[in-house]
Amino acid sequence: MRYIRYAILGALGILLVSVCIANRTIVSLKLLPDAVAEFVGMNPSISLPLFTVVLGGLGAGLVIGFIWEWIREHKHRRAVSNQNREVKKLSREVKKLKQQKHEGKDEVLALLDEAS
Repeated sequence: MRYIRYAILGALGILLVSVCIANRTIVSLKLLPDAVAEFVGMNPSISLPLFTVVLGGLGAGLVIGFIWEWIREHKHRRAVSNQNREVKKLSREVKKLKQQKHEGKDEVLALLDEAS
C-alpha cells in the first residue's frame, strides 16, 4: 500500500509540475473591476505567473475549507470532551464504591469477589 501511495503522489507531483511549466504566462490581478476602479480612483494590481494564481487559489480554498469544517465540528468535539469527563468521573466513583465495599475484607477474597 505504501508503494501505491508513493506512486500516486509522484504522479500528482509530475502533473503539478507540468501544469506549472505550461502556464508560465504573466497575468495581472486587479482588486476591483475597471468601472469601480474609475469611481474609487485607484485599482491596486499585481502581476504573477498563471500557475501561481491557480495553485494559490487551490491552496486558499483548501485552507478555508479546513477552517470551515473545524469550526463546524466544534459542537461534536465539545460533546466528546463532556462525555470523556463524565466517563472519568463515573470511573472514579466506581473505584471508590468498590473500595468501600471491600473495606475490612481480606485482599484475596476481595479480588475473587471482583472477578466474578
